Amino acid sequence: MTIFAVQKVDHLTILMEIDMIIKRDYYLNQLISSKHNGLIKIVTGLRRSGKSYLLFNLFDDYLKEQGVSDDHIIKVDLEDRRNASLRDPDAILAHIDSKMVDDKMYYILLDEVQHVPEFEDVLNSYLKVENADVYVTGSNSRFLSTDIITEFRGRGDHIHVYPLSFSEFMSVDSRHPIEAWVDYYTYGGLPHVLSLDTSKKKIDYLKQLYSTVYITDIVERYKLKGEPELKELIQVLASAIGSPTNPNKLANTFKSLKNVSLSNKTIDNYLTYICESFLTEKAIRYDIKGKKYINTLSKYYFSDVGVRNAILDFRQQEENHIMENVIYNELRIRGFQVDVGVVEYRTINKEGKRIRKQYEVDFVANQGSLRYYIQSAFIMPTDAKERQESASLLNIDDSFKKIIIVKDYINPKRNEEGIVTIGLIDFLLNPELLTW
Repeated sequence: MTIFAVQKVDHLTILMEIDMIIKRDYYLNQLISSKHNGLIKIVTGLRRSGKSYLLFNLFDDYLKEQGVSDDHIIKVDLEDRRNASLRDPDAILAHIDSKMVDDKMYYILLDEVQHVPEFEDVLNSYLKVENADVYVTGSNSRFLSTDIITEFRGRGDHIHVYPLSFSEFMSVDSRHPIEAWVDYYTYGGLPHVLSLDTSKKKIDYLKQLYSTVYITDIVERYKLKGEPELKELIQVLASAIGSPTNPNKLANTFKSLKNVSLSNKTIDNYLTYICESFLTEKAIRYDIKGKKYINTLSKYYFSDVGVRNAILDFRQQEENHIMENVIYNELRIRGFQVDVGVVEYRTINKEGKRIRKQYEVDFVANQGSLRYYIQSAFIMPTDAKERQESASLLNIDDSFKKIIIVKDYINPKRNEEGIVTIGLIDFLLNPELLTW
């Protein structure tokens, strides 16, 4: 007999097999390490990425395992209609205060806190309460924006939740990773997708989520009148993941291919809105030798490749580009700041004149004193292809590690120039491999 458990993923109640409970230890450990730090713990991320489940299930279970009693964990799901009366700021304050009857530590977990008007004041009211430890999530157009991070600058501890990484995906998938990879790069890592048992259900869910949740959030928050143009822009970004672009270039694309005229300013605003909704992230170009940022062109990657594929109606699934997007997301999940590298070099043209040209490094990943230069190569079937992929890395004259990631299931290897080549699956499943 198959046993099922009711789980909540971002206020979406679903049935999942018990053996499919996904442990999100990376984020759980961040919550644990933030306990009692005197700050408001603010959990953000793409809608349906698992923020509510992290807080109300995984963190709640942890607190109880540590001996915290139920009456000292104050949980309020403000998405629940039965808690509608608590959406009043004074009512939620009174409710929480009524539960705090002694001087022991209370853990206040508020889900979908944006339903409370003036919720900033509510949260600030507990900053100086010594036995109150506050954790909140939110996932509509108001809370998903970076405004909330700005509002609590210096008073909040930000934890950003991404859709499932491939290793989290594999933690509940018994297939060989190569076989599971096909599903991952097709349908992405939103937790609810794993509970759906047919391709049609997964496709329908992702397409509906995009059109009725993500687009609606952006349009409502910014009161946009140009929803069709916004959708067209997102489609262009989805079609060109991994391609450098800017508002001027996109305006020309609209004019030539879509027969639509959008100003550079409008496109720039739309790009900001899309990133602030966490639907995409922007990777800025970085001049490695000049040690400066170049704002002329940037790349945009989707937080979930399944959503990206749904935007294109699953018609444009070039595995090499999706692989690049997944590598970017994996680096971000691991806490790296990720830029697009540019290496300038001088050469001689056919006329014998010295000219300047540029190589591109897919990713410059920085974390504290760590730095990695990473190329996403997909396949390197010949020596010529390997030399092509290595060219940009060989023109970098510092000592930071240089890595090429290929789709092939191979053993890691290091060539005479010190460039390390690793397989995609190993990279995704073994974080320590970067230090190999």
